[in-house]
Amino acid sequence: MANLIEIFSSIQGEGKYVGCRQIFIRLAECNLNCAYCDTIFKRADFCLIETAAGSMTFEQIKNPFTAAQVALIIKQFNNEVPTHSVSFTGGEPLLRWKFIRSVAEKIKSTGLKIFLETNGTLPAELSQIIDFVDIISMDIKLPSVAGNYFDKHREFLKIAAQKDLYAKIVISAETTAEEFDTAINLIAEVSPEILLILQPVTAVKNVQAIPARRILELQAAASRKLKNVRVIPQTHKLLYLL
Repeated sequence: MANLIEIFSSIQGEGKYVGCRQIFIRLAECNLNCAYCDTIFKRADFCLIETAAGSMTFEQIKNPFTAAQVALIIKQFNNEVPTHSVSFTGGEPLLRWKFIRSVAEKIKSTGLKIFLETNGTLPAELSQIIDFVDIISMDIKLPSVAGNYFDKHREFLKIAAQKDLYAKIVISAETTAEEFDTAINLIAEVSPEILLILQPVTAVKNVQAIPARRILELQAAASRKLKNVRVIPQTHKLLYLL
C-alpha cells in the first residue's frame, strides 16, 4: 500500500514527452528538499482523485491505496481518454518502488508505458524496478539548490541508460558555471547520446529566474559535449494545467 497525493489525467508539461497525455500518480514523501520545489508531497490523510479523466474536478479518497485500487483508476481513465503513459511522480516515487512494480504488473494488459519521474538519487531502488519501466525522466540536481548528489547520479545514469532516458537540469540565476560543467561532464562520461533537457526554473520562493542570454550560453556549453540539448520550460504552468 502507498500514501498518495493525487491521481489525475493531463498532459506532460516537461521534457521530451511534453504535450503527451498521461495519467499522473503522485506519491507522497521525498528524500530531498530542493529550493525550487513547487510540489506538496507530505503524507496526507486523503488523496485527491479526478472524478473523470481531465475533468479537473476532484474527490477526496482516504489513504493509503492498494495497487489494485490504483490500477482500476488507471484503466478507467485510459478508457475515457486514450493515454500515452502512466507517470509515477512525487515527491520521489522510488521510495515506493515495490508499489510501482505491483501497479505496473496489474496494468500490463493495457499496453500503457510506465513513465518514471525521479530525482535520480536512488540507484539501488531503480535497479529493483528497471525491468518494469519504459521511460525515465531523471533530474540532475545541482548543489546550489539541492546539495551534491553527483556520485549517486552517475550510478543512477548507468542503470537508467538501458531505457528511454532523458536527463533534466533545472537552471536558475543561482546556477554556477562550475556545477553546471560538472553535471555535463558526468552525463557525457556515461554517454554523450543521452538527451539533456535544460528547464529554466519557474521562479518560486527565493529562487530567481535565469536571464535569457544565460540560457543560451548554458545550452551552447552543454552542446559541446552532448549531442542533443533542448531548452523546455514548464509548459503546463503556461497553460494553467496540473
